Amino acid sequence: MTKWKNTDPRIDAHIAKAAEFARPILRHVRELVHEACPDVEETWKWSFPTFTYRGKILAGMSAFKEHCTFGFWHQGMTEVLEKDGVKEATAMGSFGKIRSLADLPSDGKLKKYIQKAAALNESDAPARPRPVRAPAKPAAVPDDLAAGLKRNKAAGATFEKMSPSHRREYVEWITEAKREETRQKRLATALEWLAEGKSRNWKYQNC
Repeated sequence: MTKWKNTDPRIDAHIAKAAEFARPILRHVRELVHEACPDVEETWKWSFPTFTYRGKILAGMSAFKEHCTFGFWHQGMTEVLEKDGVKEATAMGSFGKIRSLADLPSDGKLKKYIQKAAALNESDAPARPRPVRAPAKPAAVPDDLAAGLKRNKAAGATFEKMSPSHRREYVEWITEAKREETRQKRLATALEWLAEGKSRNWKYQNC
């Protein structure tokens, strides 16, 4: 039994199964997190032990064959760590490959980092910037489908109202046919379904 509240037995299991060198590292980091932030909650995300605070990810840790990792989630921690000369290694957490307790900052410093991460979670500062995605380019309509849509007014009207992703489903289904005979059959079926107002995957929409 652990002495803290809001623990997760999956983390106990993760530590128990870890290599001998990793267990004291994980136990120590876990203890410091709970001491520095008593209201932290343990959970399991992306197959790794994770600590959350105020409903947001605070930090995560894990053990591998030859090293451990521990890293903060909030983007604001990058600046905090860099001021102390700690350059985050994203794939390896905030402190790189941890092979012994000596690879970690002092207990006092690590607690201050944890408390700073908790304060960032309490703020309105976004934890991670949302990636800006370029709008998907509309699928190029092949000539035979374009001709069919022009002849079949009902099919053309349905296709015109469809979202880009639904249009792409029809275009790719037709253009990916390996044989001309298969392509013509798919084209005829596509026009029939479109005339009936159906999407490419209409059969599965109500499953």
